[in-house]
Amino acid sequence: MPELDALRANPWFASLPPALAEAVLAAGRVQKLSPGEVLFRQGDAPGDWHAVCHGAIKASSTAADGTESILAVLEPGNWFGEISLLDGGPRVHDATAVGATGVFAVPAAAFARLMQDNAFATALARLMAGRLRTLFGIVEDATLRPTRARLARRLALLARGDATLAAQPRQQLPVSQEALAMMLGLTRQTLSKELGELAKAGALKLGYRSIDILDAALLERLGE
Repeated sequence: MPELDALRANPWFASLPPALAEAVLAAGRVQKLSPGEVLFRQGDAPGDWHAVCHGAIKASSTAADGTESILAVLEPGNWFGEISLLDGGPRVHDATAVGATGVFAVPAAAFARLMQDNAFATALARLMAGRLRTLFGIVEDATLRPTRARLARRLALLARGDATLAAQPRQQLPVSQEALAMMLGLTRQTLSKELGELAKAGALKLGYRSIDILDAALLERLGE
C-alpha cells in the first residue's frame, strides 16, 4: 500500500526484522483525519497505537487559561501513543491533524500481542529511549541555554524531522513561526527577532510558513 511507504521509510521501523515489520502493518488500519480534527485529547483513556502516514499530527497541551504549547509536530513515519498503552494511564497530550492527515492505527489488543515478541519490545524500548534522550535535551535547553541557542537547537532538531531523528538534515522546514513560538514558549516578537539574527548570521532564510536552512553546521554551532 502506498499509504504505508512513509512508515517503511522511517529509520526506526526500517530497523525491525522484515517479518516483524510486516506483522505490525498487518495488525492495523489506515484512518483519515480532516484538517484540525482531534484524534485524541489529553486525559482520554488509552486507545490505539498510531503512526502518521501522510500529513502531520500536532502533539500539544493546553493550559487552563487556553494557552497552547506544541510539544512536537509528528511527520509521516512517526509512531506515537504508546505511553498510555504501556502504563494504562490517560493520554498525555492532545493529538490534532495538521491539514488532511492519514494515520495508521494498531488496536490496543494487537499492540499487547506485539509486546509479547522480545524483538518488538526491545525495538520499542529503543524508540522510547531516543525520545527520552531528546526530551532531556529540550529540558536542558530550556533551563540552561539562552533563547537564540535554544532556537538554533530546536531548528536543528526539526531539520532531522523532530521525532524522526533522521541521519541527514533537510533544507526546508515546513513550520510556521506561530507553531515554532508555541514549541519554544516564546512570544512572536521575540521569535521574530531571534530568527532575524540567525538569518543575518547566514544560518537560514525565512519564507512563507517555512524556514530554509542554509548552513546546518553553522546552525548547530550557534546552538552550542
